[in-house]
Amino acid sequence: MTMTKKKNIELTDLDALPDILDGKHHVVPIITGGDDVVEEVAIPEALPILSLRSSVLFPGAITPITVGREKSIKLVRDVNANKGLLGAVLQRETEVEVPSPNDMYKVGTAARIIKILEMPNGNLTVILSGLEKIEVGEYLQSEPYLKATVRTIRDSQPDENNVEFQALVDSVREVSLNIINISASMPKEAVFALKNIDSPRGLINFVCSNMDFSDDDRQALLEAPGLLARARKLLEILVREQQMAELKNEIQEKVKREIDKQQRDYYLQQQMRTIQDELGDTADAEIEQMREAAKKKNWSKQVGELFEKELNKVERLNPAVAEYSVQMTYLQLMLELPWDDVTTDNLDLEFARQQLDDDHFGLEEVKERILEHLAVIKLKGDLKSPILCLYGPPGVGKTSLGRSVATAIEQAESAQEFFLTEEEAAVYRRGRNMGHGNVPKSASVAEYRRATGMEVLFGYLSLTGQTRRIDHLFRVGYGLIPADVHQQVGEHSYE
Repeated sequence: MTMTKKKNIELTDLDALPDILDGKHHVVPIITGGDDVVEEVAIPEALPILSLRSSVLFPGAITPITVGREKSIKLVRDVNANKGLLGAVLQRETEVEVPSPNDMYKVGTAARIIKILEMPNGNLTVILSGLEKIEVGEYLQSEPYLKATVRTIRDSQPDENNVEFQALVDSVREVSLNIINISASMPKEAVFALKNIDSPRGLINFVCSNMDFSDDDRQALLEAPGLLARARKLLEILVREQQMAELKNEIQEKVKREIDKQQRDYYLQQQMRTIQDELGDTADAEIEQMREAAKKKNWSKQVGELFEKELNKVERLNPAVAEYSVQMTYLQLMLELPWDDVTTDNLDLEFARQQLDDDHFGLEEVKERILEHLAVIKLKGDLKSPILCLYGPPGVGKTSLGRSVATAIEQAESAQEFFLTEEEAAVYRRGRNMGHGNVPKSASVAEYRRATGMEVLFGYLSLTGQTRRIDHLFRVGYGLIPADVHQQVGEHSYE
């Protein structure tokens, strides 16, 4: 990328302007005159009205205006041929191609044509010198161009000893310099002009002409009744623009920091990926392992297709994004869940009562409800048992019910000795290994962890609709099904 250095060009010949007005240069309007009237010129009672799309001409300013519409071209040629004056007035809507009197503002500026430049595209660039502010009255004609009666409006001059006006001028200069320094769209060359304009009137009109204001703001400044009112309005707009410029810079700096952080993270992730490739420990290898494990799962076709779809989604993700870890956890959970595992139920209510009494002192209502639950299952035979919900504050014995089952099967932690399938054992271990808060006084840490693991397992079985499996494990834990019978029947055949 090549950088182009800005150059300040001082024009001594207006014939060089076509080379400057090529869209690649920023033209700063010139402010002539001091606090006196720029040029003593008698303004006619009627003037041709040049409609401006997006530019406001201020008294004392010399600025180029691009003219491309047929009526406007004829107007400037006629005025230039007669050495006359015209009224430069802003139109309300820039989209209007042929503005009518109702489309024009009432206040504009009388101007003299200094020079007309023929542009290669057929348009004209007209160098206008602003003279006096005018108020447009009655329109006299619309063809071949607009012409209307005008009234000269002289800007009232504040007293030279007016302290408020002096403070306003100093504030306008200071805020303008701040905006130019922090704004990328403002020409830095304007700083030199601002520092060297001694005339308050010239400074105010210079700022009005050169700052990046909206057309409505410029028109409001032009219509201000007197120089003091214009200075007040100008300072108000400048303070607003300064705040907007500071906010834009703050946002841009924040975005830049975020981009830099993302680039840094990307660079580090690429380095990590290279190291992992060298070690053979890559995310791709993990994904392939998960795909091979999925082939061994006894799930339906729909579940398999869903798993493959989500796995393909993970392959397209950058491991650095947060969604990647969430998606991997979801897929790992799918692989750990048991699918289509059944066992045989065998109920013994007397043994269940004994087991409950041995493990729990009190809790009579809860124990009776569990026995009723088991009795209904035994009587109905094919009943899909409802879910038992245990609720209450900490310490009332909710966890101890799960611990009863855990105690009965705690002889070993392997899936085979645990009377659990491989998938159920994985769910149990995940719940058991989770971080825990306060441990009840009636249980050790190990007992509480095992009981919590059983709670997580029962919750998983409930969410997957395996309520009969929950009943089966309860009966195994309470001794309703002897261990030797359970092992003979097998863990994959309960019906």
